[in-house]
Amino acid sequence: MQTALADFIRETNEGREANAILRACVHCGFCTATCPTYLLLGDEQDGPRGRIYLIKEMLEGSEVSAATRLHLDRCLTCRSCETTCPSGVQYGRLVDIGRHVVDQRAPRSAAARAGRWLVREAFLSRGLFAFALGAGRLLRPVLPAKLRSKIPHRRPAGVWPAARHRRKMLALDACVQGALAPGIDAALARVLDRIGISLLRVPAGGCCGALPHHLSGEARALGIVKRNIDVWWPHVDRDVEAIVVSASGCGVMVKDYGRLLQHEKGYRKRAKRIASLARDPVEVIGAEWPRIAPVIALDLGAQKVAFQSPCSLQHGLKLGGRVEEILQAIGLELLPVADPHLCCGSAGTYSLLQPKLSGELKAAQLKALEHGRPDVIATANIGCLTHLADGARRPVRHWIELLDERMTGGERAPTQGARPPR
Repeated sequence: MQTALADFIRETNEGREANAILRACVHCGFCTATCPTYLLLGDEQDGPRGRIYLIKEMLEGSEVSAATRLHLDRCLTCRSCETTCPSGVQYGRLVDIGRHVVDQRAPRSAAARAGRWLVREAFLSRGLFAFALGAGRLLRPVLPAKLRSKIPHRRPAGVWPAARHRRKMLALDACVQGALAPGIDAALARVLDRIGISLLRVPAGGCCGALPHHLSGEARALGIVKRNIDVWWPHVDRDVEAIVVSASGCGVMVKDYGRLLQHEKGYRKRAKRIASLARDPVEVIGAEWPRIAPVIALDLGAQKVAFQSPCSLQHGLKLGGRVEEILQAIGLELLPVADPHLCCGSAGTYSLLQPKLSGELKAAQLKALEHGRPDVIATANIGCLTHLADGARRPVRHWIELLDERMTGGERAPTQGARPPR
């Protein structure tokens, strides 16, 4: 694609990056076939190719309208188009740049800015979020049914093993997951503890930065990224071999720290190092499989599982198919799911900001997931989990919890049936 970027952006870091991405696009349109919003709306401007044209025109100096902003807002940033694209166009990064420019050149109304700020800060404040969640649970019996369904029941986290092993990994103590589903990281800690790895929680950690990054709060996001690096660095510099991020959406963000801070001299090297240490649980479990397989209990009875592969896992981290292999290896019956590449509609705060489109995507995803009558729906991201649980007729859980339940305390003899994942 030929480009002629306008003076206001041409010589900036964002401009140079956007120019390279735009020039990689060959207009083939393969991306439209896998774009959830294009499939729903049938509008070229609500697909990746159309949005790329809108961004190109904007960066070349054309007028930015509310319609431009609407089409970019409707994008889920699921990055399914990136998986499909034969030219390797980095669409996710391009749409981030496009949204940043839209906010500068066609500012939202004061009310819209206030609403997005409120959503952002409510989720970033652990105390406020936990208080609101607790109040909602307390008032559940008197709340309207529609609101009541959005408040997840409290589930005990279980024991988090004390640090006792030479090998250590850090956990991202995520901003909302600790309140919504504390059992996820506790289950991960137990799984790792059984194979001689201690999972550490570091005080003052928190949000990965993705929430403000995608909500017009770039300065806020970079401040959070720097804070996390400062908090983690003393451990990384000493004895921690990985940073395990159990929410795949957050994992995409942490693995991007090196790029986000590539122009910050004081953080560039450390950010690159942190990004290189970030691991999704499936990467850790796959690497440690020879030590995990012997303590898998395959005699716990049949359980049918439908796995929802989050966009962040399959398109962002490029780890599609890995969790499914592990679920089968631990003796679970994995059911086929139609169109597994399509987004469930959660997409961070998308379900709040675009509720109609999000609801349609969720309904389609739940229909596909529940078609085979599973005993449980598994996923790998807290956002997808809570989004799908509001409407699912089956329990929705993180896959690491299923693995935790299938492991013994370590005293079992090697099991013959646990096939190694790739």
